[in-house]
Amino acid sequence: MSDCIFCKIINKEIPANIVYEDELIIAFDDIAPQAKVHTLIVPKEHIPNNLYLEGRHKPLIGHLILKANEIAKIKGIAETGFRLIVNTGKDSGQEVPHIHWHLLGGEPLGRLICK
Repeated sequence: MSDCIFCKIINKEIPANIVYEDELIIAFDDIAPQAKVHTLIVPKEHIPNNLYLEGRHKPLIGHLILKANEIAKIKGIAETGFRLIVNTGKDSGQEVPHIHWHLLGGEPLGRLICK
């Protein structure tokens, strides 16, 4: 999608602090972190939000969740704990219409709303 900021990061049109990347996903630090560690994990396929997931996406989502554990280790938060959040739609706080997971940690997490 030509105007999607995450697609532009995936295509290297916009710089980002990339933490992890493979053929299916990319993970980069959020530019407006809401915790000491705040990394976004994004499928390379443009999927607007959770409601657009289909059965064919099962391998992608399974891969993403398992890689989230590896990314938590890379970011040094696996042992102390982390939160993994996906927002769906504007009322949830989703600001970029490209499905993504927020990986948060590095400090005790109280009540957070991720955008």
